[in-house]
Amino acid sequence: MRLLPGLNSDAQVLIAGASRGIGLALCTALLERDDVAQVWAVARQASTSAELEKIAERHGPRLKRVDCDARNEHSLEALAREVSEECEHLHLVISTLGILHQDGATAEKALSQLSLASLQATFATNTFAPILLLKHLLPLLRKQPTTFAALSARVGSIGDNRLGGWYSYRASKAALNQLLHTAGIELKRLNPASTVLAIHPGTTDTQLSKPFQAKVPEDQLFEPAFSAERILEVIGTHGPEDSGSFWAWDNNPIVW
Repeated sequence: MRLLPGLNSDAQVLIAGASRGIGLALCTALLERDDVAQVWAVARQASTSAELEKIAERHGPRLKRVDCDARNEHSLEALAREVSEECEHLHLVISTLGILHQDGATAEKALSQLSLASLQATFATNTFAPILLLKHLLPLLRKQPTTFAALSARVGSIGDNRLGGWYSYRASKAALNQLLHTAGIELKRLNPASTVLAIHPGTTDTQLSKPFQAKVPEDQLFEPAFSAERILEVIGTHGPEDSGSFWAWDNNPIVW
């Protein structure tokens, strides 16, 4: 299966949030493919990540590690400059950026638990960072087939919300979905071969889900490698005609 619909060359790929969980698994899976020329692994401490170092030992210069705090626009500007010095076009960008209960964010169960600080922390990582990443990488996405995919969440679906709770997380993912849908419209004008996707990876055994895994059935808790495999299958299935859409790990659409 091709990495992207319509792509006939080896791909330049960038993964944001690459040092752990699904991002790390995506780096591993992509570098095992013959049609991937290079993977840019982006994280706050990518250069000192022991996990990324192990991958680098196996794949050498095909893995480029770049330190970048995606919540900081100056850091994103520096990232775009560094990538553009060696790469004219990115064929695939995947943002795995997201928090639920760390870096000041909380998984609120009631209105009484809401705070401005928690809302701001959640939106800074879950909503603002992915769309600003797209903004700064836009010059590298203007020609040839290209896909920008960001990990969203089913709980960000307004139409699917029947349980309530998780105010900040739900709202931040719903806002991300709207931003991605809007960006898909603009990118289609700039590059008709572009695709923007929001993807729900399922409940994955990562730091984000650890406190909530006790309630998840065993067959619905995925290993990061499985989630990475499914994400790449979804990306490989959907091209420009599906730009701005929202998909689950099993390739079923999710209502907004």
